[in-house]
Amino acid sequence: MKKLHPLLPFLPLLPALLCAIWIITTLFPSAPASPYDIAAFGHLPVLADGRVKPLDTIARTTLLRIQGRQAVRSPDGRAITPAEWLLDAVFNPDAAREYRVFQITNPEVLDLVQLTTADGDGGKRYSPAQLAPRLDAIEQQASLAASVDNAQRTPFQRAILDLHDSLATYQSLTYSLVLQENPDYLGDLMDAKNTGKLRNEAALMTAYGALLAMPPNATQPAWLKTGDALTAALDARRPPPPAALAYAAMSRAWQTKQPAQFNELLHAYQEQLTQLLPATDAKKTNAEWRFNAAEPFYAAMILCVLAFLLGVAAWLKWPGLLARSSLWVLGLAWLIMTAGILTRMWLEGRPPVTNLYSSALGVGAFAVTLCVIIEAIFKTNIVNVAGSLLGFGTLIIAHHLSFSGDTMEMMRAVLDSNFWLATHVLTIAFGYAATYAAGIIAIIVILYRLVASEFDPEIFDLLERIVYGIVCFAIFFSFLGTVLGGVWADQSWGRFWGWDPKENGALIIVIWNAVVLHARWGKFVGPTGVMALAVFGNIVTTWSWFGVNQLSVGLHNYGFKDGNTLPIIAFMLANLVIIALALLPARRRA
Repeated sequence: MKKLHPLLPFLPLLPALLCAIWIITTLFPSAPASPYDIAAFGHLPVLADGRVKPLDTIARTTLLRIQGRQAVRSPDGRAITPAEWLLDAVFNPDAAREYRVFQITNPEVLDLVQLTTADGDGGKRYSPAQLAPRLDAIEQQASLAASVDNAQRTPFQRAILDLHDSLATYQSLTYSLVLQENPDYLGDLMDAKNTGKLRNEAALMTAYGALLAMPPNATQPAWLKTGDALTAALDARRPPPPAALAYAAMSRAWQTKQPAQFNELLHAYQEQLTQLLPATDAKKTNAEWRFNAAEPFYAAMILCVLAFLLGVAAWLKWPGLLARSSLWVLGLAWLIMTAGILTRMWLEGRPPVTNLYSSALGVGAFAVTLCVIIEAIFKTNIVNVAGSLLGFGTLIIAHHLSFSGDTMEMMRAVLDSNFWLATHVLTIAFGYAATYAAGIIAIIVILYRLVASEFDPEIFDLLERIVYGIVCFAIFFSFLGTVLGGVWADQSWGRFWGWDPKENGALIIVIWNAVVLHARWGKFVGPTGVMALAVFGNIVTTWSWFGVNQLSVGLHNYGFKDGNTLPIIAFMLANLVIIALALLPARRRA
């Protein structure tokens, strides 16, 4: 017998090891080729949305909100970081006016602002300078649209409100650190005699600014807006806050292109912050900056795609080797997803599932966990493919949900309970994840049976038992989560059950999983029928998770989002097609 090479058993690990090396490099991003210490500026903390966060996060979430991506190009075509764009946005308005960062896709809105797709970056992104001549028309149409009930608004009205909100978000950012309208803002801060003018400027920054950029100090016990901090200093006859002077001086150095002076001022302000802020705040802002740069969920998305390709390739060639490689890569993706979720928990001080965005991350991580464990035990090379699809799909959903802004925002009052978030919401997420896992595995089995040259009935029976076991898991957590939700509702609203659409959706998931189990126990359906019923579980769960939010009614309506309805319907129709395909005969071994 030919002796195997001693390294051959480790060959399936090679793709995962190479991916791990790549992941490690993302934790140490290279600094942009600039004489300015842009990374250090991105580390600077501010208070926004109820928590202290770095300016790098402000830049990224603002760009996602107004243009649907973080990537930015300067007017000369150079790729720049979000923090560099923010520097121009807050310190150099003339340059910032030329950045094409406002996304407009509605044809009627383009007609209103008198622009065409040829005028935009990629045919859909436009600059403040391009929109400036039509700001009055945008304001007028947005006011009219705001008076119409949300459910009755036309696509144009929704689009014009989105553009108006984006412009307001951008404006509030530009008034948060310095007063751009005054070229000698630093001089006004340092002129002790000209208090009247400075008071007016402070009032303007208070009215339009959004960030609480002035950190607590000996005379100021809490984070304040720049305008409020200046007004308080004027009232108390004190000098302007050191942070206000630091930002004003950095603004002048940035505008006059003096990188050495800019860096010196920036580093001096960082030293001040180490004396003013708790060590925990500094650790969290630094960790969040590194988290932003690493983009763990984007990396996990790529790993899920690789795991899927390896798993599919294993059906064609080298099944043992490539299937194990797929499982290892999927396990690495799970590790990255879990690390990202744990980091968010530490930064936010909350359980993993707090809003629709984090629910997508949680459902994905739980589903991948389930698939990795099952595949490691049974080695089907189908469950790992299902896990990669679930991971990729939920991460894509999370990515699109991030466009609304900061995904670690403050909780609504009724949801502000770590206990219930860690019990009811987490348990429901387990139920969602398990129901989807059963449904996606069933889809792959149904399609595989139709296209494969042969299909072993023993493998099919094994997969049917796996789907059955996952449905048992799903009904337990779905039922428990629904009951816990009723207890929470009783504490919050004084009633256990109110036939709210979200409550009904949760109940439908429980009922449907029970239908699947009883249909199998009573032998009303065979293995193929169980697979088809499990696929319908995808429809039921999608309706409960996202569909009921689109109704815009009920006490649980926290997740309405324009543009969700058609993808939801398309996904449901695709699953109905899969169920129909399950009725076709499968190929079997001769």
